[in-house]
Amino acid sequence: MQQSRRAGTTAPVLLLSGAILLILLLVLPLCFLFVQAVQADPQQLRDWVLRPRTLRLLGNTLLLSAGVGVLTTLMAAPLAWLTTHADLPGRRWWTLAGVLPLAIPGYLMAYTLLGLGGYTGLIAELTPFDQVQRLAGYPGALLALSLANFPYLYLPLRTGLLRLDPALEETARSLGATPAEVFGRITLPQLVPAYAGGLLLVLLHVIGDFGVVSLMRYETLSYSLYASLFSRGYAAVMGLLLVALACLLLLADARLIAVLRLDRTGSGAGRLRQPVPLGRLRFPALCWLGIISLLSLGLPLLSLAFWSLKASWWSLLVDLFRALGASLSGSLPAALLTPLLALLLAWLARRHPSGASRWLERGAFLGYATPPLAFALGWAILALRVPALGLYQSLPLLVLAYSLHFLAEAIGPLRTSLQLASPRLEEASRALGWGPVPTFRRVTLPLLSGGLIASAALVFLSCMKELPLTMVLAPLGHHTLAYNLYDRTSEADFAAGAPYALAILLFAAAFVGLLLQQERASTTAPKSS
Repeated sequence: MQQSRRAGTTAPVLLLSGAILLILLLVLPLCFLFVQAVQADPQQLRDWVLRPRTLRLLGNTLLLSAGVGVLTTLMAAPLAWLTTHADLPGRRWWTLAGVLPLAIPGYLMAYTLLGLGGYTGLIAELTPFDQVQRLAGYPGALLALSLANFPYLYLPLRTGLLRLDPALEETARSLGATPAEVFGRITLPQLVPAYAGGLLLVLLHVIGDFGVVSLMRYETLSYSLYASLFSRGYAAVMGLLLVALACLLLLADARLIAVLRLDRTGSGAGRLRQPVPLGRLRFPALCWLGIISLLSLGLPLLSLAFWSLKASWWSLLVDLFRALGASLSGSLPAALLTPLLALLLAWLARRHPSGASRWLERGAFLGYATPPLAFALGWAILALRVPALGLYQSLPLLVLAYSLHFLAEAIGPLRTSLQLASPRLEEASRALGWGPVPTFRRVTLPLLSGGLIASAALVFLSCMKELPLTMVLAPLGHHTLAYNLYDRTSEADFAAGAPYALAILLFAAAFVGLLLQQERASTTAPKSS
């Protein structure tokens, strides 16, 4: 018994040491970015930051972020309200239509929009209009990023609306409040956390995006960073500016949540809400939802079908399988490694809760919040400055960057599994004389298997779609599906890019199916006593 107790006290120390080391790995590339930037001459550094081009790139990034924030709100908010509160026909289909665009990466959406125009584009081939210019610049980047990212805002808004207690609104109406006052004073404040969290995800994707803005030829900080990779000092400054923008977004979100109080005095058990009759607004609502679904789902599928028929499949088949192998060689190891790293942080935070363990768990989101190009550049600078490690343009470095960047995605399913796995089972196992390791292997691991599988699948499919990390850190000749699609699209060879786009879409569709399965399982799983 004394030996078991000594092992129990040692385990948190080992877990804590491993978690601290993991967070240091997340911070390490950002430190090398900073060191690379400050090694420049102070006057040169000042000129890089304050030169008109840098300020214009910063302005373009902020303008694009603001535009995408507004447009995604106009898409996601009505869709979330209509599918949760209104007597909308086919609500299940419209709910699915709000989630399925997650299967389409931003650069694939840009491929779709670019393939519409031109003399040989989809519009010229299927309509009498043969002089439609390709959508590019700010409008193209705005539309592509909004269509690809609005589900990140729709999902939390939908969840927030479903959790609203209708009794609060009914009480306010009984006290004489108008519908507008009920919405402004009761409903809207309760939706602020969901809206802020979803908008944060959207804006982090926008400021870190490289594929869409480069294909649309709209210059932002990410676009300039990639173009200046060979000038390490200037690229480091661009990377730090991107990191600073991401940090400002995180601080603003944390500040908003800290000052917002939505405490309840009771349990807040919800009741079924009666759907709001749309009346004359039903047809306009259906038209708006139809436009969103047509742009986000119909056009990509139609464009893929059109260009796939024009593709020379036999000549591309060898390259397609080679690209698939390259994607799998980085995605599979990352999918195996990342859940193990995430389990370390989730286990420490759930089984040994403290201020330190909670902060370490939140630190995992640092890699996800850091723009991918800045994260990749930090690792590239580290590998170049420490050549003895042999990491530069190596597959292990790419796998490590994948794992650290998508660590936050892997924590979610594991956190849920740990909440459902009662610690009393582990206590009973130890009371029977089993040590920590046999208890984990025989009792805890079977309960966590679903979360581990879900985490691995999420990371695997995210890595399959990843573009910036791959372009900077992959070994020479390591051309993945995402890289080949980007390369063909940048040369306006849409038919040659169709097989790669189709393969990415199939993998991403499996990712969305997993999301829906997880949501269904979480709503039907019995709660642990």
